[in-house]
Amino acid sequence: MKYIILSGIRFYQKHISCYKSTKCPYFPSCSEYGYEAVSKYGALKGGLMAIWRIIRCNPFSKGGYDPVP
Repeated sequence: MKYIILSGIRFYQKHISCYKSTKCPYFPSCSEYGYEAVSKYGALKGGLMAIWRIIRCNPFSKGGYDPVP
């Protein structure tokens, strides 16, 4: 399951995110954060961390440096 999620994130980074006009206000970007979280914590916990990050990523957020714990 972990491999499938990581492959999906890499596909998104290479083929979809380059066409988006908006940029993520956080560093590392939400997709990179998700990749690191799933790599470090596994599909379930890392996936939930990535989802929570995506929920927080909106035009009204301050953004900034937010690494994977």
